[in-house]
Amino acid sequence: MRIDLHVHTRLSACGELEIDDILNHARSCGLDGVCITDHQTMDVRKVIQEGIQENGLCILFGMEYDTSEGDFLIFGPFEDILLGLPAQEMLGLVKEQGGAAIAAHPCRSARPTSEDLIRGGYCNMVESFNGRNSDEENQLARQWMNRYSLTEVAGSDAHTLEELGVGCTWFEIPITSRADLIYALRLKFCKPDFHVARVLSKA
Repeated sequence: MRIDLHVHTRLSACGELEIDDILNHARSCGLDGVCITDHQTMDVRKVIQEGIQENGLCILFGMEYDTSEGDFLIFGPFEDILLGLPAQEMLGLVKEQGGAAIAAHPCRSARPTSEDLIRGGYCNMVESFNGRNSDEENQLARQWMNRYSLTEVAGSDAHTLEELGVGCTWFEIPITSRADLIYALRLKFCKPDFHVARVLSKA
C-alpha cells in the first residue's frame, strides 16, 4: 500500500486542502491511504470518520507536533495530548503509550530536528524525503540512514492539492487502521516511495 504520511488540511493555518479534495483525488495520485497530520491538532476526527472510505481510500489521523528541537508526526491515542512539551518528554510519552513518532523534515534549515534526539535513541523513525524540502535538505536526512538504525519513510507535506502524493511510503502489509500503521512502522515493514505518478482526476 502507498500511503502519504504527511498531509495538512485547512485545520492547519498553512493548509489549503479540503477533506473532499483528498477523497476525490488521492486515488488518482496513486495513493491507497492518506494520513492527516495537521499542526497541533487531531480535530479532523470531527470532520470525517477514520478508516477505509467508500472509495477504498484509507484515511488515518495523526498530528504534526511542533517543538523547539524539531517537528514530529505522531500516531497513537493523542487526540488530547498536552501541547508545548519538550521534544524528549513528548517522545517518551509517545513510546509509553504505544505510539509512533517520525522526525518530520529533519534537516530542513528552518526547523531542523536535533540530531541528539536521534543519536540518543529518543526517535528512531525519520522522514528521509519530504516533498517540500530542497534536494540538499533531503540528502542530508538520508545520510542519517548510514549513521543510525532508523525506520525510513517519505511524505509529501502537502498543503495544496498539487502536492498531494509527491512523497509517500510503501507498506508491505495491509494498513486499515492507526494500529496497523504503528505496527508496520515499528517493525520497519515500509520504505520511501516518492516516484508515484502525478495524474489528477478531471472529475
